[in-house]
Amino acid sequence: MFSPRLFALTGCLICPAALTAGPLDEPHLNIVPRTAEEATRIAAVTTPATSFGAAQPFEANSAGAATVRAMANPNAFSQPSANIGFEDELTFKVGNGLFRKLWVSSPSSTLASDGLGPLYNARSCQRCHLKDGRGHPPEGPGDNSISMFLRVSIPGGPGDGIDEIEGYLATLPEPTYGTQMQDFSLAGHAAEYSLQIAYEEIEVPLSGGEVAWLRKPTYTAADLGYGPLHADAMLSPRVAPQMIGLGLLEAIPAADILALADPDDADGDGISGRANIVWSVEYDQPMLGRFGLKAGAPTVRHQSAGAFAGDIGISNPLFPAAWGECTQAQAECRAAPHGDGDERGFEIDAEGLDLVAFYSRNLGVPARRDVEDPVVLRGKEVFYTTGCTSCHQPSFVTHRLEDRPEQSFQLIWPYTDMLLHDMGPGLADNRPEARATGTEWRTPPLWGIGLTEVVSGHTYFLHDGRARSLLEAVLWHGGEAQPHRDAVVEMPVEDRAALITFLESL
Repeated sequence: MFSPRLFALTGCLICPAALTAGPLDEPHLNIVPRTAEEATRIAAVTTPATSFGAAQPFEANSAGAATVRAMANPNAFSQPSANIGFEDELTFKVGNGLFRKLWVSSPSSTLASDGLGPLYNARSCQRCHLKDGRGHPPEGPGDNSISMFLRVSIPGGPGDGIDEIEGYLATLPEPTYGTQMQDFSLAGHAAEYSLQIAYEEIEVPLSGGEVAWLRKPTYTAADLGYGPLHADAMLSPRVAPQMIGLGLLEAIPAADILALADPDDADGDGISGRANIVWSVEYDQPMLGRFGLKAGAPTVRHQSAGAFAGDIGISNPLFPAAWGECTQAQAECRAAPHGDGDERGFEIDAEGLDLVAFYSRNLGVPARRDVEDPVVLRGKEVFYTTGCTSCHQPSFVTHRLEDRPEQSFQLIWPYTDMLLHDMGPGLADNRPEARATGTEWRTPPLWGIGLTEVVSGHTYFLHDGRARSLLEAVLWHGGEAQPHRDAVVEMPVEDRAALITFLESL
């Protein structure tokens, strides 16, 4: 239920008839309520720093007791939470096996692995989230877009929204291509499209005579396999995000996230973060959106199930269609053999889905590096005083949980408020998702960002990988972040360099 303070602060997110099931409901968590003493301690420890002569206590442990050792190799994001128990480490490894499993087409003698497609973006979770890291756009002729795809929808009309969620922006699946475009297919079926990207280079003068170059992308869904797109089709490019720390983000109290929301900019700081409220197919009610680039999924299990269905074409208890994303216009795709059966029920059953969700929740966050380095501390000061923490909230304390000890009552440093922010026309995809507008994106967590090149072999950032460096990612900020972006352009060269060094330490 809403507290009066939060209701006044965040505005009406759910219409009155649905207030018994709203964004403060967390049915996925077995929560032990905080005491008043704990609340006071938490408020003190999560107050953003105002002094930058030394690192804050426990700042190096980005994930609290779950923090893992920072490794200088591609396995840095593939370690289990440091505080995981022996038996649960086995569960983690079995989940990893399912995450890495290559699915095959039906019928097949490998009954536990068939059901791929018929249309798909990848044959395994690992193919997109290679080494549990960040995907990338195609890097030239001959390179495929296996860790990137296009979401697609058309505008909805009256009656197409979800009445229980105020401000829900109604969309409908594209009539032929559904909600996600697949660029791979089984033999005998046409792929839906091939992704083509053209870049325009934009010069950005910086203080001190420095110059940066940004690449502005234009996306084309080429080689359409099932006819033209709807005239009103809205396309949104998405690169696979890194996987670390998801269980800890899931364990942040919804009340703490909503307390940061300021949809009408009541404090006048130019930042108006909003919560995305989405429909949970798992719990059949509105919930706070946490996962996905626009916070379109409320839980790790929901996000995992949606990826199985949309990315690989694997049916599961939350998304049971045996043909994955095939639409009614793709009759042959729907009629093709699939891996559902009387014994299995789904191509991945509830037990398998739970194992993958457990693995995804418990990918450990590496420790910070060089937290006491003077340049890192100066960069932290620049980050804080420039106002970047208005969206990239440094720290939270997670719920005390009875059945998830790895995520229970941890001081974490994800540098995200988990809210939606208007990032301006430069980053707009012009495609709504639940309550998120076409210019809004969820603040991405920054933990681990400095290890991207080590893990993924590249430094491509933002929702579509257009930024080739952390500086380029900053320079693409617009909308609510425009003043902060401009401050980075104008600040002394040494401060800008220190800012990047700080980000690389996360």
